[in-house]
Amino acid sequence: MDIKNIIIGSDHAGFGLKESIIIYLKQHNVSVTDVGPHNGASVDYPDYGHKVANAVQEDATSMGIVICGSGNGISMAVNKHQGIRCALCWMPEIAALARQHNNANVLAIPARFVRIETALEMVQVFMDTTFEGGRHQLRVAKIDN
Repeated sequence: MDIKNIIIGSDHAGFGLKESIIIYLKQHNVSVTDVGPHNGASVDYPDYGHKVANAVQEDATSMGIVICGSGNGISMAVNKHQGIRCALCWMPEIAALARQHNNANVLAIPARFVRIETALEMVQVFMDTTFEGGRHQLRVAKIDN
């Protein structure tokens, strides 16, 4: 997949990590669309999860990153969207498998449970790993039924 843009959003618990990821991506010349929030004030994670999911639905060459305290709530919101396969990951190996076997197009990160270094490594692995297709394609096709 030739990724043209990363669309990123969080809630207040994920705001700091989101900002760190944006800096990392820009340092690596990756185009980033930040759907918010733009400060650490309390917000509702579904609002930003839906913004990311809608943007990824509109642009198949993009991928999403969503962040909240546990990663659970925002990933649940994102996965309500047709064609979105959001994977909650807490280590790079899981991020790689989410791409290889599940063709995940959105990465969910639990801000309160991963170090910044681990999150950045997951982001890089998620972007660099391709979907294997084959037997996995048959399974992924059943997700949207």
